[in-house]
Amino acid sequence: MSQGIQNKVVVITGASSGLGEATARHLAKQGAKVVLAARRMDRLEAIVQEIKAAGGQAMAHAIDVTQREDLSALVEAAVATFGQVDVMINNAGLMAISPISELRVDEWDRMIDINVKGVLYGIAAALPVFETQGFGHFINISSVAGIKVFSPGGSVYSGTKYAVRAISDGLRHEVGGKIRTTTIEPGAVDSELKFGSGHAPSAAVVTEFYKQAIPAESVARAIAYAIEQPADVDINEIVLRPTSQDF
Repeated sequence: MSQGIQNKVVVITGASSGLGEATARHLAKQGAKVVLAARRMDRLEAIVQEIKAAGGQAMAHAIDVTQREDLSALVEAAVATFGQVDVMINNAGLMAISPISELRVDEWDRMIDINVKGVLYGIAAALPVFETQGFGHFINISSVAGIKVFSPGGSVYSGTKYAVRAISDGLRHEVGGKIRTTTIEPGAVDSELKFGSGHAPSAAVVTEFYKQAIPAESVARAIAYAIEQPADVDINEIVLRPTSQDF
């Protein structure tokens, strides 16, 4: 177990699969009290039971990150159960790849609602708690597509992930001192993210691209590294990708 992680209360959105699930399992093994949040309550409860069976502490909470009140209720439930929140991991995301000329505006709206507003709602829910406590740590999941535009096809997705980086950096500047802010920017990681494209030709390209994906646990370890640092050390950005990925 890590002394820098043990007994910390960590809230994770998008925790029913992929990076969120892997992070919940990894941090629970390190002694964290994990709060798993997503829409699929049956899946969350199954993961929570497995964590508890292994000796960890965990709870599940159903949310839709596009609903601000859901995020507020999530943080309130975490505080009610565990007494505080140390880390808020805004992980839920959607990657719907298609050329802009396809005008899949509904998918654009959905990505903005989940990838940008979902992160902002998580910040809005946890920040007052962090400020009252005098400590806290935001970990926001961006992407290598938030560093370089993934084009053709990923221009809008990249836009949402650039936004996450910009919001995170501004947040760090505004609330830094006692509150830490980390942005994680993964490349191809094995998760359900690759299934988000409704445009068949783009989906085929994404499937091929993701054949080089690294396990979700790779990101979980990066997140653990950021959390376990001493309180006066703020790991602001971590970029990780498969060694074979040139983008």
